[in-house]
Amino acid sequence: MENLHDRRKIYEKLQLIENEIKQNPFEQFRDWFLEASENPAVSESNAMAVSTVEEDGCPRTRMVLLKSYSHEGFVFYTNYDSRKGKSIEKTHQACLHFFWPSLERQIIIKANLERITENLSDGYFHSRPKGSQLGAVVSPQSEKIPNREYLEEKLKSLEEEYENKEIPRPENWGGYVAKPYEIEFWQGRPNRLHDRIIYSLGDLDWEISRLAP
Repeated sequence: MENLHDRRKIYEKLQLIENEIKQNPFEQFRDWFLEASENPAVSESNAMAVSTVEEDGCPRTRMVLLKSYSHEGFVFYTNYDSRKGKSIEKTHQACLHFFWPSLERQIIIKANLERITENLSDGYFHSRPKGSQLGAVVSPQSEKIPNREYLEEKLKSLEEEYENKEIPRPENWGGYVAKPYEIEFWQGRPNRLHDRIIYSLGDLDWEISRLAP
């Protein structure tokens, strides 16, 4: 058994205090996201964990890429028949998580999810590299397959079929918009007294509170 008790980091780069934050969480997210995007130590600022609850009641988490965001919500794309897709279709909820270690920051977003319109999914699908488009067609995401060769052979066949043709977006592939009702911003601080500011959607506007670390 490896003892990890002494593996710890002192967080002391930044702070998050009430008189410096935005009153709207989407504006606060934009500021933090731009800082992460401009930081050379952050390789993929739009990488986020998406957690859903499966039929056995256990959460399941995986990394995806945020593809757009606005005051409406956060958009990502997936196979609707995948494990995450099936969970979302059943509960219409998920938790998104961004973690930027070099900035000692994380954001936790609880949201209701719904599919974006088909024309928006079409537009993004056809903006992708052709290899990525074919990959979405080839992969029966989350299903058991016999081996790696199964995918490679199917890809080769489709490359020949669509060599000079437009690849249609699969009906079971598209985007979700995550519409938040709670967003927490976490900033690491010394002595584990971290800053946690949470925005909760009320009847008329967002309510802002500080949580104990």
